[in-house]
Amino acid sequence: MPTSPEPIALGQRFPLTIKRLDINGRGIGYFRRKITFVTGALPQEIVIAEVTAVHDRYLEAKVHRIKQPSSDRVPPLDPRADTVGGLELAHLAYPAQLAFKRDVVAQSLAKYKPAGWQHYRLDATIGMTDPLHYRNKAQFPVRMIDGHVQAGLYKPNSHELVPLTDFPTQRPLTMRVITTLCGLLERLNVPIYDEKTNSGIVKTLVVRESFATGEVQVTFVTNSAKLPHKSGLLAGIAEQLPMVKTVMQNINPGRTSLIWGAESQLLAGQPYITERLLGKEFQVSPQAFLQLNPTQTEILYQTALEALALQPGDTLCDAYAGIGTLGITLADQAKLVRGMDITPEAVADANANAKLNGVTNAHYEVGKAEELLPKWLQKGFAPDAMIVDPPRTGLDKAFLQALHEARPKRFVDISCNPSTLARDLVVLARDWRVDWIRSVDMFPYTARCEAVTAFSRR
Repeated sequence: MPTSPEPIALGQRFPLTIKRLDINGRGIGYFRRKITFVTGALPQEIVIAEVTAVHDRYLEAKVHRIKQPSSDRVPPLDPRADTVGGLELAHLAYPAQLAFKRDVVAQSLAKYKPAGWQHYRLDATIGMTDPLHYRNKAQFPVRMIDGHVQAGLYKPNSHELVPLTDFPTQRPLTMRVITTLCGLLERLNVPIYDEKTNSGIVKTLVVRESFATGEVQVTFVTNSAKLPHKSGLLAGIAEQLPMVKTVMQNINPGRTSLIWGAESQLLAGQPYITERLLGKEFQVSPQAFLQLNPTQTEILYQTALEALALQPGDTLCDAYAGIGTLGITLADQAKLVRGMDITPEAVADANANAKLNGVTNAHYEVGKAEELLPKWLQKGFAPDAMIVDPPRTGLDKAFLQALHEARPKRFVDISCNPSTLARDLVVLARDWRVDWIRSVDMFPYTARCEAVTAFSRR
């Protein structure tokens, strides 16, 4: 009788040929016919893989040694790429990153197989001329490390903080603000949150920077409503960080994976900073959603506008609208714009932004898209065009049903998750033809991919 092979063990090493990257940027190979995901490996490489986790249907591994490197392998962008998140592709040449992001869309389509998927036109990913320092926002946990107040990012799959004073995807000004705030907190002896004991006050620093104006917004996320030495903190910010125009406190008590709590209060300055996109000005409050890469946001929106091909006199529905950037940009070409978002602060920003830009034909309401759109349709709202920019979870079933009933002539989806896009396309392809899908690189050196899908009604 043939003997069964020894079970695969943690720490076991074996040579592996990498076939491709998965949607998270890990190399894929096969060992004993079992799919193996190898962090840090690239297609066409032969590596010695070391098993880090054994599952019934797959293995996880890391690179112990590279026997034959890929021609697309480059020196890591940053020596900390393996110890913090947000740089999964730091070892992959940028043109190959762009090709990978188009392939992520193709992989997702092949998995879900929406009608006609083999014939969809997948355009090349639009990249950045300079793919560094592109993020307009940082959300860094704060902890006491070796007696000092430090902010940074967690090691993957842990709550072990890696202190950072610079980072290749963050703006230098943002990092300078965070470093200065840590110094102020330390000098004033403000209690810093301790996750193990659930004690202390300051948990997270959120810093957002306007690319257009250089204005900066700071939010202290705290474990309680108390913020000791508040006046000293505000005086230090005013003296050392004059570019900070908003200082906010957000109260998020207890152990939670959520960064934001329900209650916020303005401590100093104005409640918003101003960003400019496609010739319009937008006020942004701390909790409102705004794309994290303003340079590519303009390209993303121009791509969406091309796909929508709005006609004079069209009524437009701007779903998952955030602060109204898309709808307000399009309002000059439309008869009426109506949009919604679940975040009250974002909707307040959207309506204020319409007023700020002299737009009188756009209005935004607070609520879930899947609840408001059916109500609007029942009251006679009939959009000629629809643009959606949903969260990573994709489009809700109730929203898809309402969209089926609305049947707008023109429809565009801006997706930040190719998997949920492909899943939604299974339903959407019944009513619309997919004209093209174009990925836009909003997050260089990460595995994240944004894609614009242009539809025409069947």
